[in-house]
Amino acid sequence: MPPAPPPRAALLPVLLLALALLLPAVPSARADGPAAATGPGWTAEPAAGSGTPGAARPYFYLQGVPGTVLEDRLALTNPTDQERVITLRGADAYNTADGAFAVRPPRESKGAGPWIGFGAAGTVRIPPRTRAVVPFTVTVPPTAAPGDHPVAVVAAEGGHEAGVRVHLRVSGPQVAALTVEDVRVRGRGAAAVITYALVNRGNVALAPQLTVDARGLFGDVPGRTSRAVPVELLPGQRVELTEPWPGAPVLDRVALTLTVTAPGGARARAAASAWFLPWGVAGWTGAGLLALGGFAYAAHLLVRGRRSRPPAEPEPRQPSAPEHELTGAAR
Repeated sequence: MPPAPPPRAALLPVLLLALALLLPAVPSARADGPAAATGPGWTAEPAAGSGTPGAARPYFYLQGVPGTVLEDRLALTNPTDQERVITLRGADAYNTADGAFAVRPPRESKGAGPWIGFGAAGTVRIPPRTRAVVPFTVTVPPTAAPGDHPVAVVAAEGGHEAGVRVHLRVSGPQVAALTVEDVRVRGRGAAAVITYALVNRGNVALAPQLTVDARGLFGDVPGRTSRAVPVELLPGQRVELTEPWPGAPVLDRVALTLTVTAPGGARARAAASAWFLPWGVAGWTGAGLLALGGFAYAAHLLVRGRRSRPPAEPEPRQPSAPEHELTGAAR
């Protein structure tokens, strides 16, 4: 007789095991679909200039007199397989505390940012694998002050923003001026650093150069030769910077002079002084001064106590007993 077929309940575990072995080999629907874009999935940059077709520009540069309308074009590239919806706006630019370039949010852009307009192209749909060129204008008010007005074109999608720098200059008198403030020295030896602040007092952006001169009690101290400060200082902005000073002495009192220059005739100086003492010498010196101060204070209290003590009254003189004359006579 042929063997009886196994019951259905006994076949169920075998079927489940076979299904589990086959599942990893079945490609998922997500893998068959379009590849996901990495990051924002688009780029924004200045369109190539008409004078040099195909040449890339690192930023926009626009200049005009008050009351004019300036024009340029922004290139948006979507290399992905998904459509991108990008919104565009103009924004004021500023220096962060450490000198970085940043843009303000819409509610805080009250300078030249609102001068930038995109007309009906404020929101742009870019098909997959497409490059779109979007024109925009900069309307300079008739009352605009001469000088540089730092702004940027901001492209945004899904919470991600990318700003493209716009060097906007209004024709007129250009004033390059700055000041150096709050010079201090921190640390000692090879770890010593100089902290200072730069303030742009003019109406044009500055590329500063810094020189550090140092003179101690025993002569000149190695400072820092003139070098470019890695900051573009925008008009009206203040930045706080740190300068390494590997040539700081171990034992000396040093007078520092910081000289900052920039194209256009800007020049400023600031001075500071600092003591440099080894930790051991500083500790023994402090202990000696503390002991000397304590001794002087104790002596002062002793002298003061003696001066304030009332003079002692003389003791009363006791009357002396009467003296008897010895005559040798019998009584």
